[in-house]
Amino acid sequence: MSATTLVLVAIALAALSFAYGRMQAFQVASKHGGMKSMHSLPSHYGMMVALWCALPALAIIIGWKLIEPTVISSVLDGSIPQEIVDAGPKTIELYKNDIGNLVDSDKISGIADAGKKLAAEKLRGLRHISSVALMILALCVAVVGASLALKRIKPNTRARVTVEKIVRFFLIGSASIAILTTVGIVASVIFESLRFFQQVDFFDFVAGTQWSPQTAIRADQAGSSGSFGAVPLFVGTLLISFIAMIVAVPFGLLSAIYLAEYASRRVRSIVKPLLEILAGIPTVVYGFFAALTVAPAIRHVGESIGLSVSSESALAAGAVMGIMIIPFVSSLSDDVITAVPQAMRDGSYGLGSTKSETIRQVVIPAALPGIVGGILLAASRAIGETMIVVMAAGLAAKITANPLEAVTTVTVQIVTLLTGDQEFDSAKTLAAFALGLMLFVVTLCLNVIALQVVRKYREQYE
Repeated sequence: MSATTLVLVAIALAALSFAYGRMQAFQVASKHGGMKSMHSLPSHYGMMVALWCALPALAIIIGWKLIEPTVISSVLDGSIPQEIVDAGPKTIELYKNDIGNLVDSDKISGIADAGKKLAAEKLRGLRHISSVALMILALCVAVVGASLALKRIKPNTRARVTVEKIVRFFLIGSASIAILTTVGIVASVIFESLRFFQQVDFFDFVAGTQWSPQTAIRADQAGSSGSFGAVPLFVGTLLISFIAMIVAVPFGLLSAIYLAEYASRRVRSIVKPLLEILAGIPTVVYGFFAALTVAPAIRHVGESIGLSVSSESALAAGAVMGIMIIPFVSSLSDDVITAVPQAMRDGSYGLGSTKSETIRQVVIPAALPGIVGGILLAASRAIGETMIVVMAAGLAAKITANPLEAVTTVTVQIVTLLTGDQEFDSAKTLAAFALGLMLFVVTLCLNVIALQVVRKYREQYE
């Protein structure tokens, strides 16, 4: 029985245990004067029995599967030929992987090497024994746990307290997993970045103006300068993000004002979902749209008026990215504008202000902290965008403010550096982690600033 099937069986047993435990709670209550004599509800007793049934069994399954490969591998060492052992640890690992692949594909009968065939048969037998032992142990533990829990169904048993403690433990565990995942991601990026900065000076990376990450494999190899100045990448990223914000902020803010203040309820119910559909379109589709439609159109218009426009211009990538993040600005702005109390609008109307004056002088100032926070969050989204700039922006690392030229961004270079089979020992590959760290720091700062702006200037209305 596979581990997945065993987990499903344990869950099914837990469901049956819940039903039986709840029924048992009713029976015990009937012998002691009704449910008023019981400390907890019948569902609490049923949940207690279900947890005692499922949790030990699931813990054994998970622990068994974690240590099983190590135990089987150590037992299998006795079946490895001496010439493989003498070849070294890497050869032993490759030999074990080869045997495991043969067992997984069920091709043991076709193995010509007698020693390898014997090892494969032994591995298959060990896996079968392990699977049967795990099944028996897990099911026995589940049954024993449920039986012990059923004996504890008494009027003075604090089943609700027990269940709530277990639920609280799982809630804390879930929150801890999210936090530890974030810590792990940051730690891995920082660790690899430190390895990069051991090979390349930090200030040369941050302040350098030449980006050519190709490094020489041999000492006599030419044409691989290995320059890691990231300034052109930062300039290109900021240029495209700035163009995107120029497109997204006006359209997003104006659409939010219309939907919140001018649109009827019926129009709002239709237009708002249609506008938010833009957020659900895959970024690769935006990339196709930018590369095949917007970029050629911009180039054609530019050439018709005598301008030199690159086929992969920053303007095309930035404009399409701006269209993509319009829903972010619009939705957040609409929420904060709608949250402004109607009493403020009524007071403005009572003083003789028109609707447009009320929006400009009352509603927008009151909602401004939330609007600014939404814009900063949208900016961090634009800075971290990958697919659109990979498909529509260029690969040329240059320092320019001309939106008609091709530029490259941090995310484009990260994708380029990590494309294909790479060894994580060279400065070229490790540069991707340094760029990722810088991108993480920038977006984190923008998010922190957005939260601080919202918290500092937010007004509490009754």
